[in-house]
Amino acid sequence: MMSDNKKLIYPDTGFVDLQVNGYRGVDFSSPKLEPDQVLWVTETLREAGTAAYCATIITSDPEVYRRNLPILASAMEQPGGKGRLLGIHLEGPYLSGVEGARGAHAPYKMRRPSTDEFDRFQEWSSGQIVLLTLAPELEGAIHLISHIRKNHSTRIALGHHLASREILGQAAEAGATLITHLGNGCPNLLPRHDNIIIHQLTLDSLAAGLITDGNHLSEDFVRVAFRCKGVDRIFIVSDSAPIAGFEPGNYETLGNRVRLTATGRIQNTDSPHLVGSGCNLAQCMSYLRSLGFLSDEELRKVGFVNPLRILGIDSAKENHGDMESTEVSP
Repeated sequence: MMSDNKKLIYPDTGFVDLQVNGYRGVDFSSPKLEPDQVLWVTETLREAGTAAYCATIITSDPEVYRRNLPILASAMEQPGGKGRLLGIHLEGPYLSGVEGARGAHAPYKMRRPSTDEFDRFQEWSSGQIVLLTLAPELEGAIHLISHIRKNHSTRIALGHHLASREILGQAAEAGATLITHLGNGCPNLLPRHDNIIIHQLTLDSLAAGLITDGNHLSEDFVRVAFRCKGVDRIFIVSDSAPIAGFEPGNYETLGNRVRLTATGRIQNTDSPHLVGSGCNLAQCMSYLRSLGFLSDEELRKVGFVNPLRILGIDSAKENHGDMESTEVSP
């Protein structure tokens, strides 16, 4: 839910977002992405309350990975990106192409999990792919998880999938530790009891990402997720789309025709699913705070400490300062 000039309680440098697809017209999956655009987004996000983030490339053509991974990796070492762009998140291309599970991802661009291809991705990114979202039921997915666990420091998240309880357990045992935007990237209708949301809520070894923009999840769902996972195993993400920060209207983004509303909802005009969020992380945290069931310290944990811990960064050693009340004007 969009908000203007809201008083927020957060670390004086802002929040940490592990899922940013783009912002204010810049698309990290675009075949026309330029290095200066990455640094501009980094600074623009900082001004909006995102201290650090991971740039997300969604399911794309092979050429996009070859071209954009080096651009993002290079930006991480530039003065404007160092310490703020913390790594690259690949959401795909190893996702379920089934309607409902695929979300806004193009099924014709999805591929079977491949250790050779992922190793090539890491080479292009200079080892800066810190997070991979995949569907664990795909042929070769469990093998890829094991391969990454043994050979890379990349964290594995499960998302855009229809995996059974058994396969989820196998994925966790192989090395998966996270869930990408729990409650989204799945069919609108599910079996009452035997369904992927319940199975992921009860699998204690998986920490869950939540998009708390007021559009992706209901208040009751957010409360249930916190009761099941606890504050230590939840991290908030924005899933901001390249048109996040724009005025309401009709756009084309991430390969979809969409309508952006005043609340930050980005609705596909051709099918019943959302296409990322029109909100940044400070706005997501503002909505979460408005629900009134988390303390300031708990908000700090899910919006700052936990994302850093997932990436292996000790927030206590980063000199990010104490909590303070700050005006944010998105």
